[in-house]
Amino acid sequence: MADEYPEFRLRLPNGGPYARGRVLPSKGMNGSPKFLVLAGSPVRREVLPGAGPYATAQREALIEEGAIRESERWPGHLETGRDIECNSPSAAASIVAGRGSDALTEWRTEEDFPLVDYLGHSWRLPRKAWLVRGSNVAGRDLVRRLWLPDGLVTLAATHLPPVGEDDPTKSALRRYVQEGYDASASYSQKQVMVDELHYFLTQMRTGDTVCTISGGRLHVGLVDSTAEQVESEGGLTNLRRKVTWLRDVPYDELPEALQQKLSVQHDVVDLTTVLPLIDGLGRSDEELAEEAEAEDRDPTTEVPAIVARRDPELPEPTDELATELLVHDTAWLREVRDLLADERQLVFYGPPGTGKTYLALKLAEFLGGGPEQVKLVQFHPSYAYEDFFEGFRPQEDTETRQVAFRLTAGPLRELADLASREGNGHIPHFLIIDEINRANLAKVFGELYFLLEYRKKSVRLTYSGDDFSLPPNLFVIGTMNTADRSIALVDAAMRRRFAFVELSPRTEPTSGLLRRWLEREGREPEPADLLEALNSRIDELDFRIGPSYLMKKGVFREGGLERTWRTKILPLLEEHHYGEGVDVEARYGLAALRESLA
Repeated sequence: MADEYPEFRLRLPNGGPYARGRVLPSKGMNGSPKFLVLAGSPVRREVLPGAGPYATAQREALIEEGAIRESERWPGHLETGRDIECNSPSAAASIVAGRGSDALTEWRTEEDFPLVDYLGHSWRLPRKAWLVRGSNVAGRDLVRRLWLPDGLVTLAATHLPPVGEDDPTKSALRRYVQEGYDASASYSQKQVMVDELHYFLTQMRTGDTVCTISGGRLHVGLVDSTAEQVESEGGLTNLRRKVTWLRDVPYDELPEALQQKLSVQHDVVDLTTVLPLIDGLGRSDEELAEEAEAEDRDPTTEVPAIVARRDPELPEPTDELATELLVHDTAWLREVRDLLADERQLVFYGPPGTGKTYLALKLAEFLGGGPEQVKLVQFHPSYAYEDFFEGFRPQEDTETRQVAFRLTAGPLRELADLASREGNGHIPHFLIIDEINRANLAKVFGELYFLLEYRKKSVRLTYSGDDFSLPPNLFVIGTMNTADRSIALVDAAMRRRFAFVELSPRTEPTSGLLRRWLEREGREPEPADLLEALNSRIDELDFRIGPSYLMKKGVFREGGLERTWRTKILPLLEEHHYGEGVDVEARYGLAALRESLA
């Protein structure tokens, strides 16, 4: 049977080489086919947090026994020394790529056809979840009029010819739709119709969970029958399945991640990624735990529905953190933490040298539980949407040496994918955007601007066409240098989407930062006195000097303070007073300041 399948390839991240493998005839986990990673396949050296404990442990065991070893063919990668049998294509992908992945689409033939096309109907997840819309079918609310009273879920398919086969493939449905809707629907409408019919007729199975929305409530039920095609009044309910409707929940009380999926604008939507959230609706953690115990599940494994609905929690800042960051009061850190919890987007703004980026990174690492959940990018005038989120970029094939344009994820897409992976939903992830005001923000964010304000919604992406939403556990911290652009010049759309926290030499925690650092380092307080005297002579607040210029070892070498003042601080002030005829040395030089202090 394995010979029925071609050889599949999976490209390692960042344009890496291709791993190779084959489908095996035997079944593995969850009824999925086993998969053989072929000898001589490259293996990514690093393992990301989303790879999962099973794949991580299996990789370590394979490395220990020598089945995965250093590669001479691909520098910087490992390599399989023999064929490795895996319980599923997903497990195989996690082992070679070092991260979780959509294995059914990432394993592809040389002709670029995905693995899922070859599995056909021989494998699917044991239970899936679906949204089927019926509250406005030709102006009628079929949910209240028909579905709930009669225990049904339906699709219109008004002009669809009789489908003469069970479990029709997409190719077959494409022919039926072309025949029935050739003159009455556009190309894109027919494409969407094929996808929805394939979901309803082929992918949906007895025992699946089905949801629908009507009257501000989400109704949840179980599919009880196969699909049937009948004649109906006006052709509005030609395709039908029987459903046992179980419960309903107010839409406003649904978890944010579920509302994001429900906002996708199609008549049939695959909700399987949020199935654990649906299973937990209307039930307490205790009830779910008792149900899992009654089903004799592994007691060491957490109940998926309980894990899925955990909100990302930001830990309370401690006095130790305040001491490490030299913040004057732990309450200030708690306020920043509360702003992030409420708004999820925050900007530190102030003059240069006030420690904005350092504070953002350290705070994100503390709140996220480590540097693995933090990614930093720096904006600049030529930065664009294609750099930040996704776009087509030239990449060289490491085997053929040919260059082609491929859709490539940017830092925001990569972090969002990591944050939304199964098991990561309660772990905060942080994107630090340094110098956020240097780029054209409308050009960089594009349609994502909408999602920063409406976190419970999703949008259709420009390049990939995916329906995308920002994960609830993704937080954004920006830094903004006000000497480059006044905060008043940042557009209103950005100010509405971010909370703004000032870091200024005139207020804490910045005003006393240098003095606290000197005290901790056992240094004389003169640099702090000089900085305060300097800033008292600068009228424009945005051009005052931050303390970080004087918090470096070089300042305390012989002649270091004078050198730093002459080469770093005075040039900033000369630029500020350019063309004004101000004698910068006489006004801001060390001699003048020391004389004033004396």
